[in-house]
Amino acid sequence: MKKIVLAFVLCFCFYSYGQHQDRVDFIKAKVCLSPVPKEKTIKGGVIYRFNVLQNVDSIFLDAKNIDFSKVELDGKKIDFIAKENIISITHKFEKGESHKLLLEYEAKPKQTVYFIGWDDDVEGNEQIWTQGQGKYTSHWLPSFDDMEEKVEFDLTIEADKKYQVIANGNLLLKTNNDGEDPIWLFDMKKPMSSYLLAFAMGKYDKQVLTSESGVTIENYYYLNDNLKVEPTYRYTKRIFDFFENEIGVAYPWQNYKQVPVHDFLYAGMENTSATFFSDAYFIDSTSFIDRNYVNINAHELAHQWFGNLVTEKNSEHHWLHEGFATYFAYLAEKEIFGDDYFYWKLFETAKVLSDISEKGEGESLLNPKASSLTFYEKGAWALAMLKDEVGEDDFKEGIKTYLNKYKFQNVTVSDFIVEMELASGKDLGEFREVWLVNETFNFEIAKAYLEKSNRFLKHFFEFQEEIDATDVLDDEKLKLMWHSETPWQFKSQIIKDYISQISDSSLKKILANEKSIKIRQSIATSKKNIPEDLRSYFESLLEDESYSTKEVMLFRLWDAYPDNRKLYLDQTKDINGHPNKNVRLLWLTLALFTPDYNSTESINYHRELVSYTDAKYNPEIRQTAFQYLFEIKALNDEAYANLIKATNHHSWQFRNYARRLLDTLWGDEEQKKEIEKVANQLNSSDLRYLKTKLN
Repeated sequence: MKKIVLAFVLCFCFYSYGQHQDRVDFIKAKVCLSPVPKEKTIKGGVIYRFNVLQNVDSIFLDAKNIDFSKVELDGKKIDFIAKENIISITHKFEKGESHKLLLEYEAKPKQTVYFIGWDDDVEGNEQIWTQGQGKYTSHWLPSFDDMEEKVEFDLTIEADKKYQVIANGNLLLKTNNDGEDPIWLFDMKKPMSSYLLAFAMGKYDKQVLTSESGVTIENYYYLNDNLKVEPTYRYTKRIFDFFENEIGVAYPWQNYKQVPVHDFLYAGMENTSATFFSDAYFIDSTSFIDRNYVNINAHELAHQWFGNLVTEKNSEHHWLHEGFATYFAYLAEKEIFGDDYFYWKLFETAKVLSDISEKGEGESLLNPKASSLTFYEKGAWALAMLKDEVGEDDFKEGIKTYLNKYKFQNVTVSDFIVEMELASGKDLGEFREVWLVNETFNFEIAKAYLEKSNRFLKHFFEFQEEIDATDVLDDEKLKLMWHSETPWQFKSQIIKDYISQISDSSLKKILANEKSIKIRQSIATSKKNIPEDLRSYFESLLEDESYSTKEVMLFRLWDAYPDNRKLYLDQTKDINGHPNKNVRLLWLTLALFTPDYNSTESINYHRELVSYTDAKYNPEIRQTAFQYLFEIKALNDEAYANLIKATNHHSWQFRNYARRLLDTLWGDEEQKKEIEKVANQLNSSDLRYLKTKLN
C-alpha cells in the first residue's frame, strides 16, 4: 500500500467529532484508500473513533469479502473474526469509554466500486466510481449497512496524477510532490449514513458556481465536452437557490458537486454533497428539449435534505426519501417552466397510477417492497395533497421544523406526520389512510385537485367529456381550444388522445403554423399513417430542432415512401442525435436495409453499427445496436463476442436484456453454432452466463 503511512499521518492531522447509535456510537472515521485499477482492488485503511454507551462485550462492522492485514484497538493488536460479511471484535467495552479502532485491509469488490475503461484501448476514458445505494459501501470499506449508524467520514485517496478525484466533503489538501502520485484529502463536518459515502476518479474539468448563500457548486465534465456544460447544467444555480428558499433550511453540507460517469446503474445518485449521474444525460442544446438533466439535477439535489440530512430508519419509510425528492424536483421545474408544466406533469403521473390501481396492482406507500413508481410518483402526489390539506404556509413550516428537529438523525413516517399535525393543528389520520396506507390511487380526488389548481386542466376535463360523449372532434371545436393562451401540454394531449378524430386539413394547418416543437412532435409520434397530401408537411418535421422528432420522422417517412428513401437518408446522414446516438443508429440500420443505397459503403456502415456494441459505449447505445443488428439479421462474430460479455455487465437492466437476446439466439441452431465458435476465443470469466447454457 504505497504511501499509506503518509496517508494515515494526514488522517491524524485533522480531527473533530460528530454523533449517533445504540450501545456503541461510532462518531468519526478517517478513511485512506489506494485503488489499484488494473487489479480492480482497493487497498485501504480506516481509523474509527467510537464511544461506548452501554457495557458490551463485542463490536462488529459490515465487511463483505474483505481481507484484513492489521486490526488494532487503541494502538494495540487485537484478535478479530472476519467472516464473509462482517468483522467482529470481542472485548469488554465499558460504558463511558472512548476508543480508536484501526483496520487495514484489501478489498476486491464484486459490486459498489466500478473500474471502467481500464481494459480497453481508448485513451482517457478510464474511471473509477462508487454506487453504495442501500447498504453496499461495506464491499469496499468496513462500515455500517444499517442507515441508523451515522458517522462523520473523511476520505484520503491516492490516485494517479493524470486523474481528478472527487469525493464527499471539502478538498482540504492535494499533495504535489514531483514524480509522485498525489494524495487527496477530503473533509466532512457532519455525520451521514455509510451508503452515502462516495468517490470518483477520472479525467475531468469543472465549472464553478456560487449560490446566493455562498455555497460553492462544482459541475464536472469530460475534457472534450465543454460545449455541453451549459445545456447540461442549465438552471443549476437557480434550482439550488430555489430549494434553500422554498425548503427554508440552509443547504446542510460544505459544498456541492455533480459528476457524470460512464455506465452508471441509474440516472443519478445523491451521495452526500457529491451527486454522480449517468453521462447519457450530458447533452447539447438540441437535446435539451427532449432529454435534459433538469429533473434529475433537482431530484438528486433535493435528496441532500430529504434522505441525506434526515434519513429513513428503514425501507418502510422510503417515501420520506423518494416521494419528497420527486415532489420538490417538480416544484423546481414549476419555478423554471411554469405552473402548467407542473400540473400537467402531475396529471400524467396520475393517469399512470390510476391505470395501475384499476388493475389491482396499486401499492401502499408504507410497503417496504413497493415499486419505484409508488415511492416516487405516488409519493409526490401524497405531498401535493398534504400541502392542499394543510395549506402552503403550514406545509412549509412543518417541513422546516421536521428538518431542523431531526437533522443528522433517522426518522419514521409517523415522526413527519406528527410535525405536520403540530404545524397545521389538524388531525391527519384520514390523509394518512387515503394517501399513505391505501393501495389504491384515488383519481377522482386527484382530478378535483387539478381542476381547481389549473384552469386549462379544468377546460381539458370538460373538453374530454364533450368529445367522449359525441365521438366527434370537428374543426370548430378544435379552434375553440387552439389559441395562443392554450399551453402546449393541452394541445399535445388533444393530439395524443384524439388524433384519429382530427381531420387532415386541420393537421395541415397545425403543421403549417405551429411553432412549438413539442406539439409538432406529438403529431409525429401519434399519426400512424402519412397520406400523400400531408407528406410535405411531415417532411418539414425532419427539420425540427429535436433529435427525437428527427428519429421518429426518419423511420415513418422511410417506411411510408420507399421511392424517397435515398432523399431522407441523405438529409439525415450527419446527425448523431442524443447521447444515446438515437438518430445515427437508426440511420445506419435503414441505410443497410435500403437496397442500392451507397452500396460501396455498406461494409463501413455495418462495421460502424457493430462497433456500437462494444463496452466503450454506454448500455443504451449498445442495447439499441444489438437490437437493430438482430432485427436486420446482421450480427457477426464481433457482435456475438460483445453480447456474450454483456451478459455479465454490472447494470442489471442491460445484463438482463443481453441474456434474453442470447437466449433467443441460442434457440436458432445456426446462430448457436456461431456463438459456440466465438465463445472458444473468449476468457472463462466472460462465459459465466453462457456456461449455464453449455452445461
